Amino acid sequence: MNFIVRVLVTALALWLTSLVLDDHLFIVGGDSAGATIVILLAVSLLFTLVNSIVKPLLQFISIPLYILTLGLFHLVINALMLMLTAWITEATQWGIRLEGGFWWAVWIALILAVVNAVINAVVPGDQSR
Repeated sequence: MNFIVRVLVTALALWLTSLVLDDHLFIVGGDSAGATIVILLAVSLLFTLVNSIVKPLLQFISIPLYILTLGLFHLVINALMLMLTAWITEATQWGIRLEGGFWWAVWIALILAVVNAVINAVVPGDQSR
């Protein structure tokens, strides 16, 4: 159940971020509202899977950089995960497209993190933690 909530929150955060930064983050393939919702859910599922599988490995490898930058390297890791998700969906006619390069991906990852934190504060989650 927690995984489903995480996917839904990520979809909402991606949608809100694409509204704020419509020049640099595009949702591609949705001609109607229903198609856009399905694409957002699929991309957020893929993004959640990438964050669940690839991100811990990359975080473990980059422990010295986390220590050196006092944790700011986490933004770079988030941007790389977003770029990986966009790269995976580029071969299809649906998904997300990032324009502007790496530094815009860092800004988008920062906005996604803030929006995710706000939504997670509002949405009741697992109380056992």
